[in-house]
Amino acid sequence: MALAQEGCDVVIGARNMPALQEAASEIATQSGRKIVPLTVDMTDVESIRRFIAGAADALGGLEVLVNNAARPGGAAPDDLDSVTDDLLLNDFVEKPLGYFRASREAIEHMKTAGWGRIVNIGGVLTRTPANFSTPARNAAMIVMSKAMATAVSKYGITVNVVHPGIAVTERTRERVEATATRDGISYDAAMQQQADRLGIGRMGGSDDIAKVVAFLCSPVAFSVSGEAISAAGGWGASAHL
Repeated sequence: MALAQEGCDVVIGARNMPALQEAASEIATQSGRKIVPLTVDMTDVESIRRFIAGAADALGGLEVLVNNAARPGGAAPDDLDSVTDDLLLNDFVEKPLGYFRASREAIEHMKTAGWGRIVNIGGVLTRTPANFSTPARNAAMIVMSKAMATAVSKYGITVNVVHPGIAVTERTRERVEATATRDGISYDAAMQQQADRLGIGRMGGSDDIAKVVAFLCSPVAFSVSGEAISAAGGWGASAHL
């Protein structure tokens, strides 16, 4: 939505075509741009190749790629006693390897254009790891992004990472409602508990994160590349130099 509102025609991808079609219709109606839904499985290299090729065909080229596909962390037990090999391997295939594969395919089209932007969505908990899978997959993806930024800079392509934190989405609302029921407090009180964990003291939304991504995809962000930027509302007390 953020990219479309800035004047981009956009291809969106996920595994569920009915949900994609619904989202594409909504974005197109609100933005007036061309929005194309295409299915893709980020664990399948051939699916990724078809998706990127289809996106380039649909748009007449490809200049921007936002990689934002991974199952939320915390969905499975993930401490030292419970984390499994399969969880770690699947997360690495889906996120750092999936992002790499999509970027590799998209870069060929960006070279033709002589310009490009890649933004990879990470997660701020990478900076304060308390479990294994989510921080590990994001750390690998960040290093991969930095190496890629160095490799493609000569083509006018930038690569950056954006770390979201706790943002209000449909999934967040479900979790907060469950917390409120469990603790016997109101929904608003449970939401404020989440907001109090952030430096800015209030919850942002996915659209706030999207604005940071849209900036990095724009021509004015030409000097920002190889960076991991937090859009997590001041999460944590550590400084990252």
